[in-house]
Amino acid sequence: MEQFYFRKLDVYQKSKTLVAYISQLLKKFPSDERFALCSQIRRASTSIPINIAEGFGRFSAKEKVRFIEIAFGSLTEVICELELSLEQGYITQDEFENAEHQLIVISKQLSALRLSVLNNGDFNPQANNP
Repeated sequence: MEQFYFRKLDVYQKSKTLVAYISQLLKKFPSDERFALCSQIRRASTSIPINIAEGFGRFSAKEKVRFIEIAFGSLTEVICELELSLEQGYITQDEFENAEHQLIVISKQLSALRLSVLNNGDFNPQANNP
């Protein structure tokens, strides 16, 4: 198996795409939010692929699952922060819905990845990639 297998996971790739999309959204935020909501959204969104990667750097299935769950927690934090951004008028409804769609896809993939690790004692790359 490749040493950095997580890079081939669709959920990892999609979470990096989400980070890029959110980075573009954050450029529109008012400057007084740069160290507040912007910083929080940036940290939470980047935490998703980072925790996927870190989880696959662990040897036990239990630790992999723990980091997948942390990634999922970061994902739910991002949706909350984007709702707040929408309510403040920092993003449009269309931008929110685009991000929400990406987050829903990633959440389903994280759930499937978690189940695969739990059921197989580890992620099985020969199985369907969640």
